[in-house]
Amino acid sequence: MANTSDNSRPRGIRNNNPGNIRWSNVEWRGLVPEGQRTDNTFCQFVDAFHGVRALALNLHTYWANHGLHTVRAIIERWAPPGENDTEAYIRCVAERMHVSADADISLADWLTLHNMVEAVITEENGLGPLIDGRWYELDVTGNAVSNVLGVGK
Repeated sequence: MANTSDNSRPRGIRNNNPGNIRWSNVEWRGLVPEGQRTDNTFCQFVDAFHGVRALALNLHTYWANHGLHTVRAIIERWAPPGENDTEAYIRCVAERMHVSADADISLADWLTLHNMVEAVITEENGLGPLIDGRWYELDVTGNAVSNVLGVGK
């Protein structure tokens, strides 16, 4: 269930939605049941795994189905101008991934998708309390990425 009791944590973390995915007609796996939702703007997931999985699946879909093959192209869609400082977002994600913003990347590659997921989580929520500024243990993010790519579990 989404943890709404600790308002000191970022909204994306409280909602188990570290990508801050907005409500839409997508029926993501692991959404909090409708009668228990407390955020009218952003999805709420029952646990961090499902929220990270939705983030990873969204990013992978941009790459695989929409032909967005650079950090710049993906983030321009993920965090459009008008709502975000998109150029700063692009710079930060590319730096965290150790790639050029305009280099071709493959989100079919586990490490590349994982690094982008971690970078977006940090950009959306700030630095977390764990080692390397992470919000989640590597098994949470790693298992979510593996689930999206159909490897492992």
